[in-house]
Amino acid sequence: MTSGGDAPGMNAAIRSVVRACAFHGVECVGIYRGYQGMIEGDFQVMGPRSVHNIINKGGTVLKSARSKEFRTPEGRQKAYDALKKENVDALVLIGGDGTFTGGLIFNQEYGFPVMGIPGTIDNDIFGTNFTLGYDTALNTVVEAIDKIRDTASSHDRLFFIEVMGRDAGHIALNAGVGAGAEEILIPEENLGLDRLLESLERSKRTGKSSSIVVVAEGDKIGKNVFELKDYVEQYHPDYDVRVSVLGHMQRGGSPSCFDRVLASRMGVKAVESLLEGKSNYMVGVRDARMILTPLDEAVKGQSEINQELLRVSNIMTI
Repeated sequence: MTSGGDAPGMNAAIRSVVRACAFHGVECVGIYRGYQGMIEGDFQVMGPRSVHNIINKGGTVLKSARSKEFRTPEGRQKAYDALKKENVDALVLIGGDGTFTGGLIFNQEYGFPVMGIPGTIDNDIFGTNFTLGYDTALNTVVEAIDKIRDTASSHDRLFFIEVMGRDAGHIALNAGVGAGAEEILIPEENLGLDRLLESLERSKRTGKSSSIVVVAEGDKIGKNVFELKDYVEQYHPDYDVRVSVLGHMQRGGSPSCFDRVLASRMGVKAVESLLEGKSNYMVGVRDARMILTPLDEAVKGQSEINQELLRVSNIMTI
């Protein structure tokens, strides 16, 4: 099942799980609409041919939904009864923190085997270098920034571009470096308004006629990106400032080759780990190797921002 926010690569992971099950002679059941579909018994037996031509598609063919009912003991009891009625023996959960937390609680209450596959564009899950959808989202953001820069350069404008990342700045930092942004604002580093103004003034003094500032939505400098715009205009009325919020376009699109391959590897690892009797783990990748991280560590742990890349970004803004 897929749950929470969709991410490019989820369909590739579904395909991998289904075909890995078929390869090992195990029946695979797809659960539609996440935990809510589990409660309602919205199941469909899936074979190798049922997942053809989905590896290149964004979103999730199994749909996704958030379930308030599953947060209650009564809701989880309904889900358990539905799974036993369908003779389901284990769960592969594709999603993020909320999805894994639900799986942990479900396992604790019913001893039901679960295995997680991290699918979130924010790349904010502990225990893996990359989550499904992150690479695709980066490419989408860089392409958008490149196009916005054309307009910024043509009209000598300053653009604040808000990208996703409520709790983590991985998208902003990597896309900002990749797109040559003049400044990058992320939740992990509170640069402050004074430093932002100083950076913009330095850019102007060195002859830059336009600037791009990439802002993670969770950045702590202002309440939101529009407040940042107002602040800059207040102290520098000579700036022609614009705001572009990329929003949900970052979630969509055909997954990159990297995400398709990663999803394929994660799906196989998840199925084979369950068949080996393992449970309560999340599949991840570290140093190009597939690894398992205890699900509670994946939920409680904190993904860390790349300090070396942060240093590179500071040098590149000179």
